[in-house]
Amino acid sequence: MVEVENVTKWYEGKRRVCALDGVSLRVARGEMVAAMGPSGSGKSTLLNIIGGLDRPSAGSVRIDGVDTGKLDDDALTRLRRTRIGFVFQFFNLLPTLTALENVALPLHLASLAAKQAEGRARELLEIVGLEDRGHHLPDELSGGEQQRVALARALALRPALLLADEPTGNLDSKNGQDILGWFQTLQRQFETTVIMVTHDSRAASVCGRIIRMQDGRVICDGA
Repeated sequence: MVEVENVTKWYEGKRRVCALDGVSLRVARGEMVAAMGPSGSGKSTLLNIIGGLDRPSAGSVRIDGVDTGKLDDDALTRLRRTRIGFVFQFFNLLPTLTALENVALPLHLASLAAKQAEGRARELLEIVGLEDRGHHLPDELSGGEQQRVALARALALRPALLLADEPTGNLDSKNGQDILGWFQTLQRQFETTVIMVTHDSRAASVCGRIIRMQDGRVICDGA
C-alpha cells in the first residue's frame, strides 16, 4: 500500500537541516501503524511526504503503486483528495460551516450531487455518534466531538490511506481514549490503512506495529 524508499529531506535556510536521512519502510494494506519519536525526529515530516503535502529531496514514495514523485501538482492534489484522508491535532474544521457541511465538503469538491453529499455526510456523522450535532458549528462542539467530525470528514471519500498527526494531542485523556476507539472501529469497518504519528503511548498501543524514529532515521520497526 505504502512504499517509502531511501527518502531524504533537506531544508535550506541559514543552515542546512536534514529532517529525514534515508528512510525506507513498507506499510501493507489494512495495517494500522504508529510512528513515534522525540520532537525533531522526523516523524511529521515523513507523514507529510507520504501524504504528498511535501516532496522528498531524494528517494521515492509509492501509494498503491503510484510514484508520487512523478506526479505534477494537480495530479498529486487529486491523489490526496481521492486516496488519502488526513486527521490533525487541531481538527482544522472550517469555523463558518456546520459539522454536516464540514463532512460534506470533500464530497462537494469531488463533484458529488448535493443531495448525495449531504446524505453521505449524515451517514458518517451517525457512524461517529454525532447524528444529532450536524447543524452545530465547530465552536459549539467539544474537542472530542470536533475530532470525531474531522475523522468523519477524512473518511468521506473512503480513502485507502488515513494519515493522523497527533490525533489525541489536543484532547483530555477520556476524549483521547474515545477517539482511539473510533479509529479502531472505523479502520476495521472501512479496511483503511492507517499511519499515525503520536507521542502518546496509549495511542500507539492500539496499532499493530510501532515505528520508532530518531534524528531523521527509523531506529526500530516492529510490534
